[in-house]
Amino acid sequence: MKFIFPQNYHFESRFLGFIDYPTLFFNILWGMIVYSISHIFFQNLAFQISFFIILFFPIFLLSIIGFNHEKFLYILKYIFLYIKSPKIYLYKKEN
Repeated sequence: MKFIFPQNYHFESRFLGFIDYPTLFFNILWGMIVYSISHIFFQNLAFQISFFIILFFPIFLLSIIGFNHEKFLYILKYIFLYIKSPKIYLYKKEN
């Protein structure tokens, strides 16, 4: 059975069909960092869980939902580049 894909179609594999692998690895790394920080600073389990939920789940949900089907890591890159040099985007070129 052959499938016909358009020439401009970019096919990439995703984990369980909804999250791409670089974003998944970023989420796993971020979760491990947040867990280790919460484990170091807090001894109470309730504080550890609440700290983990507050710092991990917003980023995890944004990476699953996304912004207009754009990869989450690209969005972080664009935000970082804007913070690095905001004047590029503030000036409007006039003719």
